[in-house]
Amino acid sequence: MTTEWVMGLIGGAVIGIAVSLMLLWNGRVTGVSGIVYGVLVPVQGDTAWRWYFIVGLLLGGLSLKFTAPELLAVELQTKTWLGALAGILVGFGAMLGGGCTSGHGVCGVSRFSLRSIIATILFMGAGMGAVLFLRTIGLLV
Repeated sequence: MTTEWVMGLIGGAVIGIAVSLMLLWNGRVTGVSGIVYGVLVPVQGDTAWRWYFIVGLLLGGLSLKFTAPELLAVELQTKTWLGALAGILVGFGAMLGGGCTSGHGVCGVSRFSLRSIIATILFMGAGMGAVLFLRTIGLLV
């Protein structure tokens, strides 16, 4: 348990380096919902790097599953339908907010973007409110 904060620190540093390299090498902010949207609604000449990014995410997760499966051993504390509904709402919120947690929360806040700071405060507050509400009515443990 004492190494949890170290793993969080390492993970945060790796994410920071990765989004910085994306901006440096590709000139783009790492907003995962925007990257996925660009694959679903493709623009000619702007899809290859998006596919590489998505495949890289999947391969990273698969490699972790085979090399350190204990890191992915999480017991879900909610019903499957509720998780699916939450995913749909997050996708809708990302489109409504003009970006996602990675675009606004990681990249935008680190660039001191007022729009991203406000968006991050709003989606974090909405997430906390949703958890409080769902726990109050008994849909979440």
